[in-house]
Amino acid sequence: MRFQVLDIVPHTPHPVTGEIVSVHERLRRVVETAVLAERLGFDSYAVGERHAGEFVSSAPTVLLGALAQATSRILLSTGVTVLSLLDPVRVAEDYATIDQLSGGRLEIVIGKGNEDKHFPLFGLELAKQYEYLTENYELLRRLLREEGVSWKGTHHADLDSVTTHPRPFDGPFRIWHGSATSTVAVDLAARWGDPIFSANALQPRENYLVLIERYREQLVANGHDPAVGYVGSGSGGLFLADTDAEAVAQYRPIYEGFAAKMRAAHAGDDRPGKVTSFATIEEAVAHGPALVGTPERVAEKIVDYHKSFRHDVQSVSVNPTLPYAQQQEVLTRFAEEVAPLVRREVTTTLWGPHDSGRAKGFTA
Repeated sequence: MRFQVLDIVPHTPHPVTGEIVSVHERLRRVVETAVLAERLGFDSYAVGERHAGEFVSSAPTVLLGALAQATSRILLSTGVTVLSLLDPVRVAEDYATIDQLSGGRLEIVIGKGNEDKHFPLFGLELAKQYEYLTENYELLRRLLREEGVSWKGTHHADLDSVTTHPRPFDGPFRIWHGSATSTVAVDLAARWGDPIFSANALQPRENYLVLIERYREQLVANGHDPAVGYVGSGSGGLFLADTDAEAVAQYRPIYEGFAAKMRAAHAGDDRPGKVTSFATIEEAVAHGPALVGTPERVAEKIVDYHKSFRHDVQSVSVNPTLPYAQQQEVLTRFAEEVAPLVRREVTTTLWGPHDSGRAKGFTA
């Protein structure tokens, strides 16, 4: 199995103490953590994109440019590029620039995002979010692969023999499709033979499994080799300690504080994926995707989820309100104590020598 660190760059006070670092410090830590992840042997580092709420990830391409210069081997990614909001011409230009800066170490994950409020910010209609996503992806796909692109669509202006610059480092970089609640994203991925990344963060395992299974069925139905159907999985937070009881006790204030805050912010909204299905840390550990416990227990849980998802890459996120030294300790213990146990049980061809679609500059 491959491993990724994901930071959607929330910038919120500690739910108990109210302490919060400056925006400058928060962004500096994103870069420092990527350097640490590379040193620890993680395969990928991803940043999010949000345009509303308590996040400072509104400019992921700027962050990725900094990461491209601060690192030399690790694969760079997004989680997710909110393609429903963006002009595909600009996306092609920006991300090809990052691909060039990084020496071909880029793969991105696209989606419509998990935030309703960003659509009016860009003068777009929430009801058309999947229309935007589908059209924008199909245009982006062509811009990355072709020169002299002519285009007539519904939401984007017509194009006449357009070539975006710079071109990608060595052919089009791989695009994954984020999957959380809708069949649209997995069907779009299956249509084009692209991989998917399951959010696996807030809901029961079964909710995500339905979409993963549909993706694999549709992939074959669209005539693609199942071998190209790579699947990634997120997690409901990572925290490690010497005993399970110690991990639960230490992480409880953070997990349950943010769970309560999320429920209050979405009161009356019963759509899946907007709030966590697990109010207590015990529920999240026993029945949800939270990776909280000893390294051995967390490794067992990842392997158990793999029996359902058969995923190729596991993404982990550390809560940024933890003391910074503790964040680094958790990632270090995961790399040194959890990842080897999982790799002993789970193998994949993803990003290996037999994965012809991998980022051309990836050598980790």
